[in-house]
Amino acid sequence: MTTATQGRDAGRTGARSPLKKAWRGVLRVWDSMAIYMPLLMMGALALGTYWLVRNTPIFSTSEAPREASHDVDYFMRKFTVKTFDENGQLKSEIYGIEARHFPDTDILEIDQARIRSIRPDGRVTTATANRAYSNGDGSEVQLTGNARVIRDASKDASGKETPRMEFRGEFLHAFLNDERVKSHKPVLLIRGTDQFVGDTFAYDNLDQVADLKGRVHGILIPRSAASAASAAGLPTLTLPAAPAPASPAKPVTP
Repeated sequence: MTTATQGRDAGRTGARSPLKKAWRGVLRVWDSMAIYMPLLMMGALALGTYWLVRNTPIFSTSEAPREASHDVDYFMRKFTVKTFDENGQLKSEIYGIEARHFPDTDILEIDQARIRSIRPDGRVTTATANRAYSNGDGSEVQLTGNARVIRDASKDASGKETPRMEFRGEFLHAFLNDERVKSHKPVLLIRGTDQFVGDTFAYDNLDQVADLKGRVHGILIPRSAASAASAAGLPTLTLPAAPAPASPAKPVTP
């Protein structure tokens, strides 16, 4: 019995020896790798950092604002531009054969321009010229070449009628919102049937004042006594201290 048992134990021991050797081999390899484990972890961390840097999106730094150049950034042909107030009512309308916009000054240069400005009370002012230079909202316009500004006849709340007003010249500077027109060149002013001419000109419709200087002359068409009594709404005409003589018998040619 003892011999048989010892034989079985010897067989089991012989079977376990290869497993123990293999396990010990694994432990030795693990011990060898454990020595280099910090180095391997640092290498893995370095590779991960490199991959993260390569794949992280780069946000471009904000560039310094560029100065706008005096070059045309867009143009229009046979166009109409309309602007509206906060209530949706038409405020101005600009038409031209061709227009060029300059971004540095926000000026629209218009060929064969026609500009309409509509006041909240419905009064319409129309400006035309061979060329016009308008600001962004069309409230200020410089007209050159056959320039004309026309304000239609209207009536105020009391029913008093304001006659048609027209300005003609080679240059007119119109402030449509403020209802002012001025020029450093000769201008013909037509109010109803009356006409005035001056070398320089400034008109303020809100103050009802027309200021003409230089060689000033005019033609006043006679009215009936009733018409003269209702002429209190005529604008004040400011003449120079010593105007140059002119023949009132000759009509003024526009």
